[in-house]
Amino acid sequence: MPAPDICCMQSLPLFDDPPSFDRNALADKLRELAEQGIYLGGSSWKYEGWMGQIYTPDRYYSRGRFSKKKFEENCLTEYSETFPVVCGDFSFYQFPSPEFWAKLFGSAPTLKFGLKVPEEITVKCFPTHPRYGPKGGLDNPTFLDADLFDLAFAQPLLPYKQQVSVLIFEFGTFAKAAYPEPEQFFRELDAFLAKLRPDFRYAVETRNADYLVPEYFSVLKAHNVAHVFNSWTRMPPIGTQMLIAESFTTDFVVARALLRPGRPYETAVQLFAPYATVQEELPEVRTSLKELLERARRRREPAYLFVNNRLEGNSPITIMSIVDVEGEG
Repeated sequence: MPAPDICCMQSLPLFDDPPSFDRNALADKLRELAEQGIYLGGSSWKYEGWMGQIYTPDRYYSRGRFSKKKFEENCLTEYSETFPVVCGDFSFYQFPSPEFWAKLFGSAPTLKFGLKVPEEITVKCFPTHPRYGPKGGLDNPTFLDADLFDLAFAQPLLPYKQQVSVLIFEFGTFAKAAYPEPEQFFRELDAFLAKLRPDFRYAVETRNADYLVPEYFSVLKAHNVAHVFNSWTRMPPIGTQMLIAESFTTDFVVARALLRPGRPYETAVQLFAPYATVQEELPEVRTSLKELLERARRRREPAYLFVNNRLEGNSPITIMSIVDVEGEG
């Protein structure tokens, strides 16, 4: 058998051509909405599954081959050519350095960011997970430390505050042992929020369904902080949260469509990676996001709506549906 033609093999496309995806139409629609103060984008952006949709493979070739390093270092620039905003999950795991922030914001100067506040501020007890090493299972001494938050996170962001749409405090599910009564957390949250500098918009994402009570929303409203309408494993659907009269706590809206209620994160990864197309439509979630969009438009209030790949399998296509752009992935 003759040896394979190496040259011919290398000329084969690395990525399959996707079905029709009108990136220009999506970009135009999102730009139009952004001009009205309504921003839609993904949760993170480094997804090779978006090649041929949001990303152009040729831009990431080096010496005739696709370069993962080049892609990860440069794809945010191309992301910003379609989307006006992105949620930065990365900041949950670290206090980024000033050099990191300068490079990030400089690579996409027109892009706005919703940034998750580091877990050093929002985790009360470190999980027993290998990632936490010897800290696993221990109480976090910097939980709700307003001084640390300001010094290590808020102050370094001040030069870029025009690009920061909202800072999100994501609180994982609290066990009863942590707070036998939710009111204990509400009091601590109230004291913490009172100390925040006024330079940014803030939002709180709770993952305790039983915390969605008037006392919780009252604390947020007192400090002009948004409740994050979140679609997540153990939370009621976004539409159900919207029916709570007190849930709109300020003059802007934040939503994060992360997972189908009832579905664990790990299951969604197994089902949907590498996130090249929608594999399960969730009409209820799409409708709720449309309603939030329309509410913001009617009231002329800012809205920041973030859609995760692990919701349906491919967030760009989900967003196309929400904003009524024709096309499929």
